[in-house]
Amino acid sequence: MSEQLSLLSSIEKKGKTVTQIITSVHGCKKTFRGVITSKIEQGEFTHLELEDGRTILVNTRNVMFVEVFKE
Repeated sequence: MSEQLSLLSSIEKKGKTVTQIITSVHGCKKTFRGVITSKIEQGEFTHLELEDGRTILVNTRNVMFVEVFKE
């Protein structure tokens, strides 16, 4: 039996929830607190589920960088 590789975000190493600051290529910054790391889904749009029930869709084409802070 082979070992299964986690396909989930490497951000899970920071903990169950994190704060993310996403900076766009245009210089705009948005802060999202309470991002549930186990529910991050990456694709054409990255889906971030927050503890308060909101879901954020991020167009990764317009992102310059993301800062992640352990909560």
